[in-house]
Amino acid sequence: MSPADRAGGFPDVERQRGPQAGTAAWTRPALFWVDDVPAGGEVVLDGPEGRHAADVRRVRAGEVVLLGDGVGTRARAEVVDVAKGRVTATVLERRRDEEPALRIVLAQARVKGDRGELAVETATEAGVDAVLPWRAERSVARWDDGPRGEKALARWRTTAREAAKQARRARVPDVAAPVTTRELVGRGAAMLVLEATAAETLAGVALPGEGELVLVVGPEGGVTDDERAVLADAGAREVRMGPDVLRTSTAAAVALGALGARTARWG
Repeated sequence: MSPADRAGGFPDVERQRGPQAGTAAWTRPALFWVDDVPAGGEVVLDGPEGRHAADVRRVRAGEVVLLGDGVGTRARAEVVDVAKGRVTATVLERRRDEEPALRIVLAQARVKGDRGELAVETATEAGVDAVLPWRAERSVARWDDGPRGEKALARWRTTAREAAKQARRARVPDVAAPVTTRELVGRGAAMLVLEATAAETLAGVALPGEGELVLVVGPEGGVTDDERAVLADAGAREVRMGPDVLRTSTAAAVALGALGARTARWG
């Protein structure tokens, strides 16, 4: 479901011919990224996206695909020609999806191995709007400065882009540069810290209706007392999701599902 649909609004749709497509028409076809989504005419997919469409997905003439720019605009387009590594399609209709009234930003601590990418992937599929890599004190894997850190950040950004493509999302979540705990302070209209020992639950905590909600997920070793104090002094509230303890790599996706059901993000 598009961000505009989750916010309860109506996307701006420009039809080229035929009736307006229903929800399934914007979720079932494969999505491919383009630099710009035109209102009509032909679009050529080449480069990595063209190879993916023609050689991996093996789209065929007459098939309808989705084209997206990753910043809110998508189009339905009918494939008219396929060559090796290249697809030509005609735009049928274009729509613009605005951001939801309540944006959710994930402050995710880095975790060892590929579990950090898993956290970004599942959070993106669950609808997160932005990701802040968090330099948590107890993270086993550190956000190093220099080439190693840049490589890790690039993997997170690539993961977000590919997950948004898989989910047919209109927007790719922005993955910012790593931040410290102090730099998290003051972000958003509200901040929730996932903590298994918290008295308050995610199901019962008061939520803002608009603005930015920051969801903080700590590392394998948990959030330190000092970090908890800094965030609490800034107005953050600790919440738990239930009686069980989730991995840091999957906690955000579960929380996003609960927040989607509790707010207007899912319509």
